[in-house]
Amino acid sequence: MEPRVSIITLGVRDLERSYQFYTQLGFPSSKNPEEGIVFFKTGGVCLALYPLDSLAKDVSPNMAAVKEGFSGVTLAHNTRTKQQVDEVLALAVSAGAKLEKPAQEVFWGGYSGYFSDPDGYLWEVAYADFWQFNQDGSLVIE
Repeated sequence: MEPRVSIITLGVRDLERSYQFYTQLGFPSSKNPEEGIVFFKTGGVCLALYPLDSLAKDVSPNMAAVKEGFSGVTLAHNTRTKQQVDEVLALAVSAGAKLEKPAQEVFWGGYSGYFSDPDGYLWEVAYADFWQFNQDGSLVIE
């Protein structure tokens, strides 16, 4: 297997609401929610939105579409400047996100905060002066 993540799919309760949320954050989409799935172009990985019940049934006909509490997974948006962390968190809140943790200096030497999207998916927005980015905006991992 090649070490690659191609698509991250989020199961959402209201496809139109989630589409509008991510569009307000500036994610360019390649599909309309009327088609039943939305794909957003991002640096390196595609982000998809798909109805939660349909996603559960796609995994298994007997899979329950239950989403409660902390799932053990977070998504991250890494910024090029410290100021952008605060700007992205404010943008997310203005688009309907819940601020889970205000931006602050963190133990690993960076600056980060968290928001949750309309379906409770957690996003960390983080900056560190030692990070470098590829041309497509993805993080350089040595």
